[in-house]
Amino acid sequence: MKNADILTGITTTGTPHLGNYVGAIRPAIESSKEENKTSYYFLADYHAIIKCQDPARIRQSALEVAATWIAMGLDTEKSIFYRQTDIPEIPELTWILTCMTSKGLMNRAHAYKAAVDYNETEQNDPDKDVTMGLFCYPVLMAADILMFNARKVPVGKDQIQHIEMTRDIAGRFNNQYGEHFILPEAVVDEKSAVLAGLDGRKMSKSYNNTIPLFESEKKLRKLIMKITTNSLAPEEPKDPQTCTLFAIYKAFAKADEVKAMEKRYRNGIAWGVMKQELFEYLNEILKEPRDIYSRLIEAPGDLDAILKQGAMRAREYSVPFLEKIRKAVGIDSLF
Repeated sequence: MKNADILTGITTTGTPHLGNYVGAIRPAIESSKEENKTSYYFLADYHAIIKCQDPARIRQSALEVAATWIAMGLDTEKSIFYRQTDIPEIPELTWILTCMTSKGLMNRAHAYKAAVDYNETEQNDPDKDVTMGLFCYPVLMAADILMFNARKVPVGKDQIQHIEMTRDIAGRFNNQYGEHFILPEAVVDEKSAVLAGLDGRKMSKSYNNTIPLFESEKKLRKLIMKITTNSLAPEEPKDPQTCTLFAIYKAFAKADEVKAMEKRYRNGIAWGVMKQELFEYLNEILKEPRDIYSRLIEAPGDLDAILKQGAMRAREYSVPFLEKIRKAVGIDSLF
């Protein structure tokens, strides 16, 4: 088995929504179709327990995330699709890398600094509610990437620091034990959209303003109708660039369709009309994948088998590679 040309993970803490699809899932699936490239995609369920202690939610999210990727077109024969927790070599590599990682590097991690800043603002102990999972999760992320010597890792701009940390950790290991790890590159798709949610803020589970990807037709329409707009009259010209409805439409529509809709905005379009057309457009795109998703959700054993098969393929690389790492650090047989 080859090392990863491309590697991407998604945390299993919620139901995939339109923003997840446009920002991460769709670009990754498109990358998986490139010829002569080995793509690894995984459910990051070890990462999930850092911020979610609801077992039922994590199990349900893992089911929904796996079904979403396959329903939206991931070819699991061509790509390697697995669950992080099915690769026992990852936590072992995490510990080895932890022993090579300076605390000072972890002190600079954005998530940890944000937690400390919040506690200081609230006049709490700086480390209140900071677990070692939160503090050390950049090392786990590094292990995810370095376990398969991934060359490129698609990330959002807010995740670039983690790739830089991974390069730092890998470089330090290589300097001590020889060249074992490829230094990965962050791939930021400047064209991928960051969608706003129902209230105009970034679509996020944290804000409870998401539009789940595979809601029923009735619920999808209801959510779209709830999207915040301004009070301009139907006949008044409107700016498409500041409109959540238009941004969602643009993320799915063809270039000529987007251009035509921009013209309608500037000529005046009623919000009710735009919301109805957006619903109809999205519903048509999602209708077939929604049916596939529903069938997969009803057959969790089939999804589990796909993930187990992916893990077997992934371990064709991780097992012998970890053995090399173990020997490099002195963990070996005594004869």
